[in-house]
Amino acid sequence: MGINALVMSRSNGAVKVLVATFAELGIEYRVSASVPETLEILAAEHHSALIIDFDLPDAVCVAKMARALPEKRRPVLFGMIGAATPVGSAFQAGANFVLYKALEPQQVLHSFRAARGFMHGDRRESLRQKSETLAYLQFPTGIVPALVLDVTDQGVSLQAAEGLTPLRGVPLRFLLPGTPQVIHATGDFIWADGNGRAGLFFSKIAPACQRDLQAWLKKRAAKKSEAVRILLEPQRNGRAAATTN
Repeated sequence: MGINALVMSRSNGAVKVLVATFAELGIEYRVSASVPETLEILAAEHHSALIIDFDLPDAVCVAKMARALPEKRRPVLFGMIGAATPVGSAFQAGANFVLYKALEPQQVLHSFRAARGFMHGDRRESLRQKSETLAYLQFPTGIVPALVLDVTDQGVSLQAAEGLTPLRGVPLRFLLPGTPQVIHATGDFIWADGNGRAGLFFSKIAPACQRDLQAWLKKRAAKKSEAVRILLEPQRNGRAAATTN
């Protein structure tokens, strides 16, 4: 399988240079102009490379979310920066390579050739069966997106770009992977760490959403006995499992 790239940019000139490079190197690509669309694509699909225009609002959030993906789904991250953007800020956000605007074809071609060894196209087939999704949490300060790592009939474990403030009664919604069904619920944090990982128990969920969730889990042969263990903080899993067993 070949390698593929996801570009988040509103610059026609930059996209044109990138597309020419992709054509020369045989790289499939997809272009997104907004943060919400990019996050949804990252959650649902694997890409070998992610190219982010750091002049776009919330670009750093997208970069951090990409770095928070499971290792096997984590893209090589290219940061496009202008003269006003410090190089260090792109690397602090997780960029592996920096592309300087206005993009020069030779610079871009050299960077992608250097990065090809890190973009493993042969992983795509095995990863295609694993679908991820985003949850949107409604905090008093606004809506925060987070990658859904695991789902049980009792709650979800998440990965956000930044540390989440533990609260009770947080409204959230997420799309069940592989379906058009949206689950609406209210959750209570049972743990959270400074890296954006967290676990929430459902304190309230509509009967229709509960039925859809249980049917989805049943199709995937989910084991109800593992529901609590999955939601626990990673370093506590062993002790919690021993206690519940």
